[in-house]
Amino acid sequence: MHSAQTGERRRLLILGATGSIGRQALELCRLTGEYEIVGLSAEHSWEPLVAAAREHGVSTIALADGASAARAALAWDEGEVLGGPEGLVRLVLESEPELVLNALVGSAGLAPTVATLGEGIDLALANKESLVVGGELVTALSQATGARILPVDSEHAALHQLIAGLPAGTLERLTITASGGPFRGMSRAELAEVSVEQALAHPTWAMGGKITIDSATLMNKGLEVMEAHHLFGVPYERIDVAVHPQSTIHGVVTLADGAMLAHLGPPDMRIAIGYALRGGESGETGVRPLDLATLGSLSFEPVDEATFPCLALARSAAVAGGTAPCILNAANEIAVHAFLAGRIPFLAIADVIAATLERCPATVVESFESLYSADRVAREIATDALGS
Repeated sequence: MHSAQTGERRRLLILGATGSIGRQALELCRLTGEYEIVGLSAEHSWEPLVAAAREHGVSTIALADGASAARAALAWDEGEVLGGPEGLVRLVLESEPELVLNALVGSAGLAPTVATLGEGIDLALANKESLVVGGELVTALSQATGARILPVDSEHAALHQLIAGLPAGTLERLTITASGGPFRGMSRAELAEVSVEQALAHPTWAMGGKITIDSATLMNKGLEVMEAHHLFGVPYERIDVAVHPQSTIHGVVTLADGAMLAHLGPPDMRIAIGYALRGGESGETGVRPLDLATLGSLSFEPVDEATFPCLALARSAAVAGGTAPCILNAANEIAVHAFLAGRIPFLAIADVIAATLERCPATVVESFESLYSADRVAREIATDALGS
């Protein structure tokens, strides 16, 4: 039973508090008064993190970047500042949360996810890389400790809500929708000259830089296919992706009798955030519902995988299994950051990922350490591939 029913405020830790998801979560906490914030973290944005800590009366914060942590410690003497990747894990272990929102970006979110689930703490997961990289090890840890994984992605929150009331054996397929990003309908020749600014101009969602580029390449849909597979136990061959430019239908389930159920809502992440923080229940978010009479048409189209090969690369890595998804994710992070820095053109993102997968054979995942090792090696190979 969540806090809205019991009248008690639930102890909440927010990792990635200065990013888009983290800021919206803090706003939701202000709106509802349902949560006591017991810890906050960021990668390197220490000034807004300190401001948020003061506003919410938080006594412990963490910054993944050690230099930023040192600056925060000099400027803020009202609590403890933890630094580095180990500081994020310490924050999970020492702040005694009842729920952790992991809104970190990239594979840096895996260690805090493991720490959270290992302690038996429920996890509201916006860091899709935790499941992409950690896969079966993460879900097995959740099952072993009884800690729930509650998805914060709009697509997976929609699917979670649709699946929750289905009788066993009736689910046939999942469909994840994609806006198509800023380059929907463009050819590879047109994509050859696109700028960083154009790639960051998403038509419907406001997201951070890395996630927005993943949307432009459609890599985000490949990562979401993997996430759906691990969250819902559905085989890859029964998970579809369809382009839906209006971003109004966020997920669709197909039933055994041929019927389909769709989750509709405005493109507003507060819905998914509130659903996860409340443990899979709906509640006040401040979001204005859709007006169906004025909505207009809803359209769908297939993914152009020839123009946007990242989705096919992700599906291939997913089916290969082992460390392949980890290698794919590491190469993607290196390539995306290189593109954002102006070091490679847009189309080279997929080239770097493909070259890394080819040069770094997948192996069996035996432990989290084998994943960390594969991540390190893949980043070295991807960095080398940038030059070629």
